[in-house]
Amino acid sequence: MADICPPGKNQWPELVGVKATTAKYIIKKDNPNVENVVVLLAGSGTTEDIRCDRVWVFVNIHDLVVEVPKVG
Repeated sequence: MADICPPGKNQWPELVGVKATTAKYIIKKDNPNVENVVVLLAGSGTTEDIRCDRVWVFVNIHDLVVEVPKVG
């Protein structure tokens, strides 16, 4: 990801276990290039395209982040 996306934070391991709304706020604050933070239930399908302005946030049924959010 670092080779194709602008410099800046591109993953957030510290957000695993955090509520989705808090995660969205922190991601947008940490990387102003991220315009789309998409929250999905873990196991949901996504597109295969790579976008530097998007982060997938996978949550469980309690709305807690269960995978490390990453730009792409």
